[in-house]
Amino acid sequence: MKVLIAISGASGFSLGYKAFELLECEKYLITTQNAKTVARLEENIYFDEEIYQPPASGSFGVDVMMVLPCSMNTLAKIANGIEDNLTTRAAAVAIKERKTLLLAPREMPFSAIHLQNMLKLSQLGVIIAPAVMGYYSNQKTLEDMERFVIGKWFDLVGIENNLYKRWDKTL
Repeated sequence: MKVLIAISGASGFSLGYKAFELLECEKYLITTQNAKTVARLEENIYFDEEIYQPPASGSFGVDVMMVLPCSMNTLAKIANGIEDNLTTRAAAVAIKERKTLLLAPREMPFSAIHLQNMLKLSQLGVIIAPAVMGYYSNQKTLEDMERFVIGKWFDLVGIENNLYKRWDKTL
């Protein structure tokens, strides 16, 4: 499986990057200009202004794309077909090619405009999955909470994982 993760905005960078690190498959990372200041340069990391990079093409063949976290600016651009950077172009390609696309909105609360954009994308088959806790897995630490959220994201896009304790009525 080939997975592309994009991180838009610096807030929440560590959660998106942790998800990238936990993937055990062919993986690629895009960071926006803001996230670039905290990104570590590694193989298969692209920067958002590099719109000419391979993820901008459907022939690159990404199976899954996740934007973790997804700023409302990025979400609005994707919802309205604005392809002005590598993240929004790769998302447009994922929608066009009918690939799995997951967006993890990071703002709170959601305005009516945010919700309309999310509805529009959901109706196109995009998975909208903010980082929401499920307390049934008995998280004790911040790392446990992060692993729960990342594990749920992976579940939603079909990536097998054992990052969190599954629901068990005998808890």
